[in-house]
This record gives sequence, structure tokens and C-alpha cells, in this order.
Amino acid sequence: MNRRMEFVPRRKRLFRLPLRRFVANRNVKDRLFCYIFERDREALLQLYNALNRTDYRDAQALQIVTLDNVVYMSMKNDMAFLLAGALNLYEHQSTFCPNLPLRFLLYIAAEYESLVARTKASVYGQTLIPLPAPQCVVFYNGDDAMPDEQYLQLTDAFPEVPGAGSSPCLELTVRMLNIILHNAECCLM
Repeated sequence: MNRRMEFVPRRKRLFRLPLRRFVANRNVKDRLFCYIFERDREALLQLYNALNRTDYRDAQALQIVTLDNVVYMSMKNDMAFLLAGALNLYEHQSTFCPNLPLRFLLYIAAEYESLVARTKASVYGQTLIPLPAPQCVVFYNGDDAMPDEQYLQLTDAFPEVPGAGSSPCLELTVRMLNIILHNAECCLM
């Protein structure tokens, strides 16, 4: 049986089941992140504006496209939305995962497949299908010491082939922000 991804309306995404493979308490933080930003478009728009140094004011311009029920991969992304020609994918992590660029690649491919299906466009046609540019962000709040901001690259996962003169034809960059407050004194200022 060939399982296909399907677009799940926002109403059905509000009651998520925990991932089968991960049953640790870190799901509580993830669920809170999803709960806040799925329900409060104003908060999501404020977060977008803070990350991108923009000043968008119309929260209704956000089109939530979060994947839920990507059954064959047993994974769900935390938050995905379209705004200003960009596909914004946000993840909340309490543990560091060097495979985040690969996970985001899979999320983006699924999002694009869903977009093509919704627009009934043909990937085999002669007309270019306009795609929103992806912006991948991870909010890290784990216990491990991490820099305030770092970038993870998909090409880090590619083994170096001796004698190969060409560079990989695919790159994906994930921006990881450490949201743990390092110095309690800064709160008092």
C-alpha cells in the first residue's frame, strides 16, 4: 500500500498525538510551542517580525500550512506558514540534533508536494511552478551549552569524496537560536 501525504486542515491539527518514537517529557515544551503559535496568529506574526526585522501587521495574511500526519515518515513539523512569499518552518527543540537540516529538507519536500497538489499544478508541465522560498528556524531551549545563534548545513552530512572536484548540488541552511536566558542578571536591568 502506497501511503501518501495529505494536507490536514488546521482544525484537525489542534489535537496532536505524541510521536510514536519519542515519548520523553520534552513533548510538553513542544506541545506548548505548537499550542501558542497555532492558536494565536498575532503572537506568530510578532515572532516572525522579531526574527526578520519586519513590521507586518495583518495576522490574517499568515497562511498556516503545518504538516500533520506525514504517516510514512512518522514525523510532524511544529509550525509552518506562508507569508510574504516565504515558507517559514519553525521547530522547537530541547535536545540538539545534527540531522535538523535533513529533517527540514523532508518537511520542505512534503510542503512543496502539498502545495503542488492544492494548486493542481503539473511538475511535468512546461510552466514554471512558483515556490515560496524556505526559511528554516529552530528554537533551542535544552540544557547543553550552545551558542546564541548558529547555522546548520545539510552539506555537513555529505561525506567528502577524495578526488571529487565538484561541490554538492543541494544545500539547506537551518538557523538555530538558543532561547535559554544565560545570565539571570540581564532580567533585572
